[in-house]
Amino acid sequence: MSFLTQMGPTMATMKVDASFSVLTGNNIDALLFKAGSVIFREGDEARDLFVIKSGQVRIQIGNRTVTELGPDSIFGEMALIDNEPRSATATAVTDVELVPVSEKQFLFLVSQTPYFALKVMRVLAKRLRATNKTFG
Repeated sequence: MSFLTQMGPTMATMKVDASFSVLTGNNIDALLFKAGSVIFREGDEARDLFVIKSGQVRIQIGNRTVTELGPDSIFGEMALIDNEPRSATATAVTDVELVPVSEKQFLFLVSQTPYFALKVMRVLAKRLRATNKTFG
């Protein structure tokens, strides 16, 4: 079942929920990746962002680990915003369940729930600040 079919009753919870867990409910279809599997590679075409339902994902640029993310985190969002290829490689550190969010679903969420857009922008800002500290 797509998360969009479940959004109505759960949208009110998003205002108080600081994570993206509202997108990973029990009846939402998830993709499964075994530990060590590459989810996408730097330079790949992007179609979805992902919400981690369970497990850990490593984000790397070249051989350098940028971060490791856990449940209710998002990744892959930049490519949906700027229509550019993937800027990093994502690898499952543990067995992982991911909820894909297509560009169409992303645009729906942004248009119907401005708080969702703000949460994505906060993730981007936090990651940009961390990058600035690393290279600044």
